[in-house]
Amino acid sequence: MTHSPAADQQVTEETLYDRLGGETAVVAVVEIFYGKVLADEALAGYFDGVDVDRLKRHQSRFIGQALGAARPYSGRSMEKAHGHLAITDAAFDRVVGHLAASLAEAGVDEETIGVIAAKLGPLRADIVTA
Repeated sequence: MTHSPAADQQVTEETLYDRLGGETAVVAVVEIFYGKVLADEALAGYFDGVDVDRLKRHQSRFIGQALGAARPYSGRSMEKAHGHLAITDAAFDRVVGHLAASLAEAGVDEETIGVIAAKLGPLRADIVTA
């Protein structure tokens, strides 16, 4: 029987989700984020009649999956979730700015914020409809 040193080491690649602190950290950032978004008069109207607690749970799972969490996001596609809202480029940019500010407030470094923005930025095409 041959022995492989590699068999003694279980190599696990740490995800961005893990590096940020996992579910606890993502939930905390989502709380900060929605505090900023809902306080923004230019964005608050998009959330009229929305179950914000449910939205926060979905957002936490969505961001978690985007960052490498094992728990899957099972919500609607971004296009289906936002298509009826007539979201503008300006509103999208405001939301991205609030997300970056929320990440910074939570202690995430600028380089990592850039990586996160790069992962979420391509969603503009599915979210902006006006």
